[in-house]
Amino acid sequence: MNAIGIIPARYASTRLPAKPLVDLGGKSMIQRVVEQARQAQLSRVVVATDDERILRHVLDFGGEAVLTSPEHPSGTDRVYEAYQVLAQPADCVVNIQGDEPFIQPSQIDALLALFAQETTQIATLVKPVLTTEELFSPHLPKVVRNTAGEALYFSRHPLPYQRQKGQEEWLAHHLYFRHIGLYAYRPVVLASLTQLLPSALELAESLEQLRWLEHGYRIITAETEVETIGIDTPEDVERARQFLAHALPG
Repeated sequence: MNAIGIIPARYASTRLPAKPLVDLGGKSMIQRVVEQARQAQLSRVVVATDDERILRHVLDFGGEAVLTSPEHPSGTDRVYEAYQVLAQPADCVVNIQGDEPFIQPSQIDALLALFAQETTQIATLVKPVLTTEELFSPHLPKVVRNTAGEALYFSRHPLPYQRQKGQEEWLAHHLYFRHIGLYAYRPVVLASLTQLLPSALELAESLEQLRWLEHGYRIITAETEVETIGIDTPEDVERARQFLAHALPG
């Protein structure tokens, strides 16, 4: 399969400016994402950025990068522009979050495997919810799936609501899944997604993938047990550095 991995990386960030360039154990965050992605079954890994500083940095460590418009409203739009710039046909395009320096190659490969089915339009990852804190955190979107593994709905609130149980018992009586923001798309579907206007459900939950569901696109999911550390705040950076301090030899 010819699969291209594209990593959107913006310089501006409200909570953590210059986030892709932050140092994690002697390497930038974006370099760590690129190195992890290159271990997956991808034919090409490219950073899509809106900033010359990130572009130069990626080229300096031997990565591939393209400069994209600073006006994109979402990472999906940035990924599609980069795919157009590359002008290389692909069976699927993988949107790899630039703030997931510990993304595992196996997680990317799990999505690629779903494209063996010709009916697959969009694929993403889910992970079982293990703690009540995760379950009720609005920062960790949850997903409801059908028996075929297709997403029915994404929400920042735990779904389903268990009417007969206290909230402290919900995890004991139902398997909830948390959404991991790694996506893969058929190129023709990716092109169509960028033409959709924001939807009512998306605006209510602040979750872009609801726009796709609301317009009738199917999102198939793959399960992962791997826990990663996403970087959104200075506190997340410190957690990642502590993780590396224990993981690296010496």
